[in-house]
Amino acid sequence: MKSSRFRRRAGWSLVGFSLLLHLLTVYAYARQPAGLAAFTVMPIWIWGAVGLLFSITAFWFLRASLSLVVTGVWAMTILLGADEARVIANLKKSPPEPGQAGSVDGRPLLRVLTLNCNYFNYGGGDPDIDIRVWDPDIVLLQEVLPHQVKRVADRLYQGRGDYRCHQTNGIVTRWRIEREVRYPHYRDQQVTVKKPDGTMIEVVNLHLESAATDLRLWRAECWKNHEINRAEREKELGTALYVLADTAAGRPSIVGGDFNAPPGDPIQRLLKGGFEDSFIEAGTGWGNTYQRRIPAHRIDQIHATRHFRAIHCSAVTTRRSDHRMVVADLLQLP
Repeated sequence: MKSSRFRRRAGWSLVGFSLLLHLLTVYAYARQPAGLAAFTVMPIWIWGAVGLLFSITAFWFLRASLSLVVTGVWAMTILLGADEARVIANLKKSPPEPGQAGSVDGRPLLRVLTLNCNYFNYGGGDPDIDIRVWDPDIVLLQEVLPHQVKRVADRLYQGRGDYRCHQTNGIVTRWRIEREVRYPHYRDQQVTVKKPDGTMIEVVNLHLESAATDLRLWRAECWKNHEINRAEREKELGTALYVLADTAAGRPSIVGGDFNAPPGDPIQRLLKGGFEDSFIEAGTGWGNTYQRRIPAHRIDQIHATRHFRAIHCSAVTTRRSDHRMVVADLLQLP
């Protein structure tokens, strides 16, 4: 009798905990309040897994249909809310192939690659071998030194390419760089690339403020640090986009690099007006890029203005960085 009563109380308690966690999760990820930045820094499926554990355990205790309903609600929430699930809409898309990007309807594709290089200190060092496999037209590098950027450019284009460095960022391209805009207070950089047909493209290479990693949610300091950290990243991205609009208004533009924030982060709203996320538009496979071995976050991204349409996009593993590369093939629209 006592055992039965305990099972019922435990079961209903777990159902209640699961429902409360679900309400908090939906509110936090839908509204993204600054005060809950420490909660939403983790993928929604992490909290979904906790909620599912509660509801499934409750079913074991109760054998009640309500716990199954809660389990179904959690499953739908994860499916609809997880960034990883967005590729379901791209089932008919194909990933980029090694080698040249190719063409669509007789028009050449522009291949962009972004990689956080970790200063060539990870798993064998120089990632240029892995980069060369993809024969990109434009390469965005983060956590890289000037001599390393030059080395990638020389090996990739046999001395016929162009490159620019700013602090620990570098942009490499097979074409000519006409202009460079530097951000004195940040490591981000912006260049104007001239294609062989005379078309000018603006390219912004971002490495936003490093993410807060403290997950001791029982400490008030943790919540405050995450709130401040998000605000700093938002300010930095806002500055980069303001400079881009001020120096190259209306020009075809590509913004990519290490955002140190997942696609659901509020800072991404700054890009919503004029940019498309290449992975959401054409991504295939597991798009998360950090940490390389078990990637839980898609913090490395490529966005482009509506002068382009993403045709292929994938995250590609390299043994020479703690991040995965992102490779995107873009079609420039007439």
